[in-house]
Amino acid sequence: MTKVAAVQMDVKILAKEYNLERILARFETAARAGVKIVVFPECALSGYCFTSKEEAWPAAETVPGPSTEKIATLASRHDATAVVGLLERAGDEIYNAAAVITPKGILGTHRKIHLLCLGIDRFNALGDKPFPVFATPHGRVGVNICYDCSFPESGRVVKLNGAELLAIPTNWPVGSDSWQHTPKVRATENHLHVVAADRVGEERGFHFSGHSQIVDFTGKVHGEAGETEETILYAELDLAAANNNRVVRVPDEWEFDRIQARRPEMYAAITDERQRG
Repeated sequence: MTKVAAVQMDVKILAKEYNLERILARFETAARAGVKIVVFPECALSGYCFTSKEEAWPAAETVPGPSTEKIATLASRHDATAVVGLLERAGDEIYNAAAVITPKGILGTHRKIHLLCLGIDRFNALGDKPFPVFATPHGRVGVNICYDCSFPESGRVVKLNGAELLAIPTNWPVGSDSWQHTPKVRATENHLHVVAADRVGEERGFHFSGHSQIVDFTGKVHGEAGETEETILYAELDLAAANNNRVVRVPDEWEFDRIQARRPEMYAAITDERQRG
C-alpha cells in the first residue's frame, strides 16, 4: 500500500516565496505522516487570476528552477514525491504546468493541454507534451491539470501510457460541478486511482470551490474536503492493483475489462480534425 495525499490550500497571487514556504511546510507535514505521493493545486506557486502574460511573468520560472530545487531537496530528505502546480517559463512562453518532483530529482512537467478563457490560461501557450507518465519510486503517475480532466481522452491516454495514479492539480471555481463527478468518473472508466487537489479562497473576486478528493480505481471515495478549509487529505492505496484491469463480479458469468474491450478502430471521429465544430 502507498500512502498518498491531496493538499487543499489557499494561494496568494504574485507571492511566490510565500506560497513556496506554505508548499514546503505542507509537504513536510505529509511526508512526516508517511505519505509517498503528495499532490498540490494548480498554480499553487503563482496564483491564477492574472490579467496579462506580462503580469504573470515574474511569477513563472524555469523547471528546474529555484522553487522546484527546494522542493526536490525536501523530496530527497523524506523519500517522497510531490506534484506541484506552477507557471513554467520556457523561452518566451509561459505554460500552466505541474512539476513531478521525486527523491531522485525533478522528472519533468506536464503542461496543460486544454486551455479555456479564464485567468492565466488566456495568455499561456498550449501544452506541447502529450500526457507523459512519470515513473516515480512510488508508482507511475500521470497528470491532468484542471480543465484537462473535462476531456475523457485525457484520462484514457494517461492510463494507456501506463499510469497507476492520475494526479489532478486543479483550480475548480465555485459554480463548476466538475468536483462532483469528474474524479470518480475518470477513476472508474480508466481503472485508475485519482488524487485531485483543489485550492480554496478568493482571488481578485474569483472564488474557488475546494472539495479535493482521493478516489480509488473502483470509484470509492477515500477522502473529500469541504469547500472552504485548508486541509490535507490522506489515504492508503494499492497502486499496483490498478494494473489488473479485469473486474470479476461473478466468475465466468459477469466479468469485464474496460481497457481490453476497447474498439479503437471505431473511434476515428475522436482524432478527426473536421469534428472540432
